[in-house]
Amino acid sequence: MKHLRHLATLVALVAIAPMFGSSLSAQLSPPASDNRILDIIDNSSAERIEADIRTLAGFGTRNTLSDTLSPTRGIGAARRWIKAEFDRISADCGGCLEVYYDRHHLEAQGRITEDVDVVNVVAVLRGNANPNRYVIMSGDIDSRASGGSDGETDAPGANDNASGMAGAIEAARLVSRYAGTFANSIAFVGLSGEEQGLWGGAGLAARAREEGWEITAVLNNDMIGNTTGIDGVVDNTTFRVFSEATRVPDYEPENWDYRRYGGEVDGPSRQIARYVHRIVDEYFVNLDAIMIYRLDRFGRGGHHTPFNNEGYPGVRIMETHENYIWQHQDIRVENGIAYGDVVEHIDFDYAAKLTAVNATVLASMAWAPQPPPAVRIAGAVQPSTTLGWDAVADPNLAGYKIYWRDTTAPQWQNSRWVGDITQYTLENIVIDNYLFGVSAVSRDGHESVIVFPTSQFRPQRDR
Repeated sequence: MKHLRHLATLVALVAIAPMFGSSLSAQLSPPASDNRILDIIDNSSAERIEADIRTLAGFGTRNTLSDTLSPTRGIGAARRWIKAEFDRISADCGGCLEVYYDRHHLEAQGRITEDVDVVNVVAVLRGNANPNRYVIMSGDIDSRASGGSDGETDAPGANDNASGMAGAIEAARLVSRYAGTFANSIAFVGLSGEEQGLWGGAGLAARAREEGWEITAVLNNDMIGNTTGIDGVVDNTTFRVFSEATRVPDYEPENWDYRRYGGEVDGPSRQIARYVHRIVDEYFVNLDAIMIYRLDRFGRGGHHTPFNNEGYPGVRIMETHENYIWQHQDIRVENGIAYGDVVEHIDFDYAAKLTAVNATVLASMAWAPQPPPAVRIAGAVQPSTTLGWDAVADPNLAGYKIYWRDTTAPQWQNSRWVGDITQYTLENIVIDNYLFGVSAVSRDGHESVIVFPTSQFRPQRDR
């Protein structure tokens, strides 16, 4: 009965809202969930992902220096198949994807032992309102055996990284079902040259910078199919999200000092990681995102890093428990131990779950308004904290949400919907004891990435 009374009250408020103008409607928060997200999760297919991983592994090796002319073996055959798959998905959604090769020529250097073209495959689902604002999901096309420059030895790379590439293809299938509804663009990308120095990502990130792409987030998926760790743990209920801290060049922008006012763990990439964590908490059962406060695994690298280097926010999504005898290894049995990254080690249901995580984050970010620009804060020697921000110009904007948390808390602990305004005071919340942020929220409840305040201001007096 209690829930029925609340429902009746809400219906009554909605009914009388027009009588009171925008003041009341601004107080009604958007819905807390979207059934389209549940549809994406339910339709992520372990069977399709298995088929794609088997196809990619079946090219023998996808090393950057492998055969590019054979129709059945090597990285050339693999990237042509990936492009054809994206083209097929596009045909199913009425040509909704812009599919193309992104080619970069490299001269011999380091692990690149001969001149080679590093070729990425890109599929863009263009947004309606902000076509130049992107959320990106990437996987790696290439694989390797024990030798990083060995283009001949079999290297099926089932987990590293056919799993991430298959995930990007499956995410394109899932998200393209809603083509035409997104405000922002979504790019599904297969990157090459990862094992020789992150070359494909470096090339695409540089192109994005030159062409002025506005990138909200890069979700780099590198190994999302293994649940049996070298540490003896078998776990299909967690995954890791690696994210860099606030970048050193961002520490002292004009009128701001992260060292004095906080923000060391609140850079844009860290907010992407928190976004992933929130989506998983809200929509997934028996799955937890583990945030790792590190750019990547110790002493190792992934394809989000070149985007971070260009100043774009990005994270690495991957399994929690790696098995090192099943990656970067020639296929062999040695001292009774079977080495090699083969299909038999993949947990396809787990890969489907992590693919669904990516697809739901992509969709939510693409449905959301742009993040509020120029978030500002005030409250020194005051009993309350005031936040202000520039308005987001978006017809689908419902309003804004303020977040705050203890300075030592990894996740946002508190939030308040404040409506379609550009300044709000949190009464009796002392600025010294918390960290703060602001997000923009669409009418259907999708939030932008939370923006940490990076300047101070003088609050406007109430009129």
